[in-house]
Amino acid sequence: MPAFPALQQTSSPASGTMTDDPSALPMMDQQQQPITTHDNSKGGLFSNITSNPYFSAGFGLIGVGAALTVLRQGLNLGAAYVQRRLLVTLEIPSKDKSYLWFLQWMAQQSPKRRMQHLAVETSYKQHDNGSITTTFGLVPGPGIHYFRWHGAWMKVQRQRDGKMMDLTTGSPWETITITTLSRDRHVFTELLEEAQAMALKKQEGKTVIYTSYGHEWRPFGMPRRRRMLESVILDAGIKERIVDDVKAFIGNGKWYNERGIPYRRGYLLYGPPGSGKSSFIQALAGELEYNICILNLSERGLTDDRLNHLLSNVPERSIMLLEDIDAAFTKRKQSDNQGYQSMITFSGLLNALDGVASAEERIIFLTTNHVENLDPALIRPGRVDLKEFLGNATELQIRNMFRRFYGDDEKALEDAFVQRIADKDISTAGLQGHFVYFKDRPKEAVEQAELLWTQLQ
Repeated sequence: MPAFPALQQTSSPASGTMTDDPSALPMMDQQQQPITTHDNSKGGLFSNITSNPYFSAGFGLIGVGAALTVLRQGLNLGAAYVQRRLLVTLEIPSKDKSYLWFLQWMAQQSPKRRMQHLAVETSYKQHDNGSITTTFGLVPGPGIHYFRWHGAWMKVQRQRDGKMMDLTTGSPWETITITTLSRDRHVFTELLEEAQAMALKKQEGKTVIYTSYGHEWRPFGMPRRRRMLESVILDAGIKERIVDDVKAFIGNGKWYNERGIPYRRGYLLYGPPGSGKSSFIQALAGELEYNICILNLSERGLTDDRLNHLLSNVPERSIMLLEDIDAAFTKRKQSDNQGYQSMITFSGLLNALDGVASAEERIIFLTTNHVENLDPALIRPGRVDLKEFLGNATELQIRNMFRRFYGDDEKALEDAFVQRIADKDISTAGLQGHFVYFKDRPKEAVEQAELLWTQLQ
């Protein structure tokens, strides 16, 4: 009987049954561990990607970033909504008149409240005895300030734009922004009214001198103490004629309009230097409680358009003053060899004085030392309505000035002084300087009277 090889019996690890097929045995590695295989035919690739830990971490970061972005936008929108509903702001540009008022008002608040950013404003005041007092005012500088006023908290931010310039002044553009609760918005009006009242109080009893600064008028220096009309001694009748004419003009706009007459008035004061032209205008402004706007026609860069704009935008209750008008034009010709760099033309000046675009309700004074050099078209009626000559001191002026300085009890000295200078051409400015020098010595003023004309030689 043939011999058959013996078959090795093995058992299947999965089922625990015995089998005689060697091919059915599982493959084993060197450590006798089975090697498993995966079927990628149904969802195997997607499951591999989603189960990757790096992939899961990336989606988590994106989700967190998106959530933070949405949260931030929501907070911004919420803050903007709250600001619109609860806060109110007031913006004051540097070109507005209330800008300086507010800074002065804040300067008064500085000693009461501690402010972190301050700027200094220095001013000088000259007293009658010649001494000068310097004062330093601290105003809020650029930055953010917080303070409480009338029970309302406020945030004041003063911003200065280093790139944007005010073309009319050449200074950096500035803005003050005041923020408070919407329920306290009424304090804005109260604050501005108080600042205005404070600014006007400083000018009370004083005359403000304005000068042109670009296309606008700005105060020049500190307000001057009003000069009394009695302090200017003119020849008989001159002062009264001008004052009566000006007062008759003021407040009679209806009379002018009903008759089709332009509501403006022009005056010409002419005469030698030192005869009191400028002093009388300053005293007249004090009498009328007006301010003075001084314009130099020989100013660098002055053009016809700018001249017309300035004359048409004179501050309220102000006298317009064009001093030494003969220095700018001589018989319609502008001198090029005297250093004048004004670009105005003679026709431009005439149109600014009484042209179609000239301003109404305006008082203008022209002064000159040489009336003979003025073109007749400049001082014709309609442009100049009243002309007055202010010459050297007459006997009446000499006596009145002597009494004003030394009283009425020095009649003999007064007569002696008049006799000594009767045939001399002495200006009222020279007389005033002489009396000031001998202010407490009337006898020496008479004995040294020759100083009045010897110093002129």
